[in-house]
Amino acid sequence: MELKAIGVIHSPYIEPDDAPIQGRPAEEILEIEVFPEYMDGMKGIDQVSHLIVLYWCDRVDRGILQSITPFSNDPKGVFACRAQMRPNPIAFCIAEVLERNENILRVKGIEALEGSPLLDLKPYSSAIDSIEGIRIGWMPADAFASRRKYRE
Repeated sequence: MELKAIGVIHSPYIEPDDAPIQGRPAEEILEIEVFPEYMDGMKGIDQVSHLIVLYWCDRVDRGILQSITPFSNDPKGVFACRAQMRPNPIAFCIAEVLERNENILRVKGIEALEGSPLLDLKPYSSAIDSIEGIRIGWMPADAFASRRKYRE
């Protein structure tokens, strides 16, 4: 298996404690830089309002298999929560595209640290990607209803 960064994320978040736990409620604007050799892959991206952004959490401990969530002091397995520390620290978020300038996308809704390697971009489709009525039994249903930072 081979992963290759297609770009880099430029962020105001330098240290892990600077970033929100989830990017969606954040108001900060970040930049996604797609490397020039992948510019052809951006054709049509100007017509996309939201992107699925996959990036590598390159500064986490990959040996941790359980994590405390913001919603419980009872540890959860990393496959049952969205902790960044995991065997393969691939982060997933939905970013709102605000502007494109050549190979730079200005976006909102990402919690990535400065310099995080970009793995992939995909258009988000509410018709395909949204599932009504999901449940995570240990998380309150309205956990992310407000747009606060979620850092307690």
